[in-house]
Amino acid sequence: MKLYTWYESGNSWKVRIFLEQLEIPYEKVYVNLLEWEHKKKEFIADVNPRGQVPVLEDGDRRFWDSTACMVYLARKMNRTDWLPIEPEKMAEVMHWIALAHCEIHFGLQYARRGTMRDRWVIGDASHLAQYQKFGKTALDTMEWRLSRQDWLAAPHITIADIACFPYVWSSADAGLPHDSYPAVRAWVARCLALPRWAEKPRAPTRDYPDMPNDQS
Repeated sequence: MKLYTWYESGNSWKVRIFLEQLEIPYEKVYVNLLEWEHKKKEFIADVNPRGQVPVLEDGDRRFWDSTACMVYLARKMNRTDWLPIEPEKMAEVMHWIALAHCEIHFGLQYARRGTMRDRWVIGDASHLAQYQKFGKTALDTMEWRLSRQDWLAAPHITIADIACFPYVWSSADAGLPHDSYPAVRAWVARCLALPRWAEKPRAPTRDYPDMPNDQS
């Protein structure tokens, strides 16, 4: 397998984490987002017409979205522990996949991008409070669940946890540290304590300064 990725892409990190958890060998192809390599004509024509990473390549098939990549891997490897097939259990996972694609994406990810890179998806820094409002909803919702159980969708880790992890881990970069979210903070620590949690995407946030250095 081959993964088109970049160090600072939280969405790429999700797929790297899952590949490592499944112990699947894969080749990394780094696409430099800072130099806009993902928007070059060749990348759009040959790899992903959306001009984004991650992209997972398996033989002659390519999958563009981080969730699609994880679903493909879970099903290919027949790992129903990571993605259940029973309707109610699958729906529990999808609750949190939806949160990752909505409040986490439009809140924590966009606020972090603006704060760290001065790249604002809508408007300028005056919209930060709106992004943080979405991000706070995400953290509040996760705190509610994680104060009752260790993992988001099941008694054990699933792809729901990986889908939510990267931009929650770095939420301090979005101006939303975990000081008021002890259950979220404990969940992040549980994730990081797992073997093969893949390399970090960038310098650690102040919340988790002890995360291991990049091994790529």
